[in-house]
Amino acid sequence: MSVQDAAASARAVTEAILGDLAKAERGVVVDSPPGAGKSTLVVAAAASLAERGELVMVVGQTNEQVDDLIDRLAAEHGVLRIGRLSAQGYIPAERVARHPNVTASSSAADLSGFPLVIATAAKWATLADTVLDNTGARRPWAIVDEAYQMRSDALLRIAHLFDKALFVGDPGQLDPFSTVETERWLGLNWDPMSSAVAVLLVNNPDIPVHTLPVSWRLPATAAPVVSAAFYPFSGFAAATEHGDRAMEWNTRPFGTSSFDLALQQAADTGWALYELPHRQTVRTDGEAVGACAELAARLLLRGAVTVSERGRHPVTADRVAIGVAHRDQAAAVRRALRERAASYPVLAASPERDVTRVVADTANRLQGREFDVVIVLHPLSGRRDATAFHLEAGRLCVLASRHRHACVVVARAGIPELLDAHPSAEPVHLGVPVKFPDGWEAHQSFMAHVSRFRVSGA
Repeated sequence: MSVQDAAASARAVTEAILGDLAKAERGVVVDSPPGAGKSTLVVAAAASLAERGELVMVVGQTNEQVDDLIDRLAAEHGVLRIGRLSAQGYIPAERVARHPNVTASSSAADLSGFPLVIATAAKWATLADTVLDNTGARRPWAIVDEAYQMRSDALLRIAHLFDKALFVGDPGQLDPFSTVETERWLGLNWDPMSSAVAVLLVNNPDIPVHTLPVSWRLPATAAPVVSAAFYPFSGFAAATEHGDRAMEWNTRPFGTSSFDLALQQAADTGWALYELPHRQTVRTDGEAVGACAELAARLLLRGAVTVSERGRHPVTADRVAIGVAHRDQAAAVRRALRERAASYPVLAASPERDVTRVVADTANRLQGREFDVVIVLHPLSGRRDATAFHLEAGRLCVLASRHRHACVVVARAGIPELLDAHPSAEPVHLGVPVKFPDGWEAHQSFMAHVSRFRVSGA
């Protein structure tokens, strides 16, 4: 699909969504695959409703998401008055404070006349009464961003604040998370651990559902893989074609170590599997963690450069991410990155190549973010069993869908055999729809693809 065709397809779906908003009785749901322009749609919908004279509340899941949305809205619609509903003592981030049309306050009354008021779901839930505008009527519209990350009980706590809503989110990524056992609610139509969208559609099956058709983030080498493994029912295409994007190197000749070969494989094909020898290890596998850090360091040493529809740009350290499943793994990777900075003093010569600025974090924290190159420590690497946590399709989906150019998977050999030894055996509960893709199937599909780009590690 050409960029022009992708833009036309996305524009047609957006127009259909905005058309449904104009005539919706309860609301509209929009499923957005990775990098499909979810934030662009939220901004367009908020501006469209505000321009019609509607009073709109926008609901984010984290303060970072809220501030990002405000920055986008204020930059693209400078005459629109935007309220930032916040906690007491909130100090606006620089990207919020720089916009004169944005006012932050901890009181909803201070923002009553603003066309748009934006806050986290947790902050909205602190309002005991209906949010009133200056005419005494409540806000008729809400826009819920990252709606699949929102638990249904969080939606229930703010449902009294609006009449209609636009729910936008990615159905293929991580489900709402809880630290307590939730089996007692399984099968109930108000299960608090179901996503806001799932419970909404169970109780309102007539609400229209749209799907954004293209990913502007994932390249043509990745979109079909991620679509087949994690979005088999809806599917999506890349907004670019093969050859529209490339990754090159400033330093020649390229090395011949296994790390260099893996990076070259990723540059040529968009994927690489850096496979270490089979072994059962502790969770913070030192060899695998070191391989992730070394790959990032070699990438910066070689001076990676991306070529795309956005032009030609060097890959700076903050455009590289290392994704893991656990926080202790992320801490170990950051420690290894600091060790690489000491081993390669040239990497500390400039912020652009400072390897300690590489983002190393869990899938939960990387969700919603975008990078040029992502290095993934596979959740099943070195394990002796395949638990529900490590098999969750959403976790692998997040890790495999953050990149614009290339993804390098670091794993120990034996993952397909581990999957075969632990076939999916999740219990079936009455009243609970079977979730697809099944995590076991998604892992098998993904590994079948990346195994074609195997490079043997030390």
